Amino acid sequence: MRSSLTVSLVPEAAAGPFVFHGSLVDAMRSTREIGFRGIEIFPPDAHFAEAADLGRLLADHNLELAAMGTGAGWLRQQLTLTGGDAHIRRRAIDFIRGIIDLAGSHKAPAIVGSMQGRHGSGVDVETAHRHLAEALIELGAHAKAYGVPLLYEPLNRYETNLFTTLAATSKMLEPLGDANVKILADLFHMNIEEADPATALRDAGDRVGHVHFVDSNRRPAGMGHTDFAGIAAALKAGDYCGWLSAEAFPYPDSLSAAKRTFDTFRRYFS
Repeated sequence: MRSSLTVSLVPEAAAGPFVFHGSLVDAMRSTREIGFRGIEIFPPDAHFAEAADLGRLLADHNLELAAMGTGAGWLRQQLTLTGGDAHIRRRAIDFIRGIIDLAGSHKAPAIVGSMQGRHGSGVDVETAHRHLAEALIELGAHAKAYGVPLLYEPLNRYETNLFTTLAATSKMLEPLGDANVKILADLFHMNIEEADPATALRDAGDRVGHVHFVDSNRRPAGMGHTDFAGIAAALKAGDYCGWLSAEAFPYPDSLSAAKRTFDTFRRYFS
């Protein structure tokens, strides 16, 4: 299992749960100095300032790209995959395709989180599920060309009303067949929605393709009440060999959050 930190390049997400904010170069430097192997980027779009130089920056800091988020499509443009307007759904798909192209060129997956949307406001649950499935099939096929999966993240009940548990997400993905979609298991959302996060991870098995490594309160791992020993045992039982990526608040500050995360990672997963 590999460790990574998160950095947001989206000013509108300044209060969001990312260890670093603002400067990609500074985030990369600190990430590598502390000992992490990768970095997960939350970009404003696929054409952010450093996009063309991303490969060089990763090489200069001896880092891998762990994943790339797409949530700015919702945060800045209110784009979702499940809304009632077909034109907006198409724009949402195209936005995510752009992120897939950029991340995929560096052998990393894109994440569908907040852009999944929700049912309601004239869109019933069956229709929303159909729109989501159609989008995941298209986007998963697009990601396959790069040899990476598409990551779908079940959110908690306060952020979506679609799929909030690993079991429900696995059931949703089953009829999609070989759609090249893996589950992103976020330990913060799981703390809210899962009766037993470790059991949920064991049951999901190889459907899990990425983990957001964070504590129960969205603070860095080791600063809440998550049972990381149980989480580690469940992931090892499923032969998980992907990233544990810290999507956590920079509490009390970015460097302290990064160091606390790394200490917890080494204690349970190294």
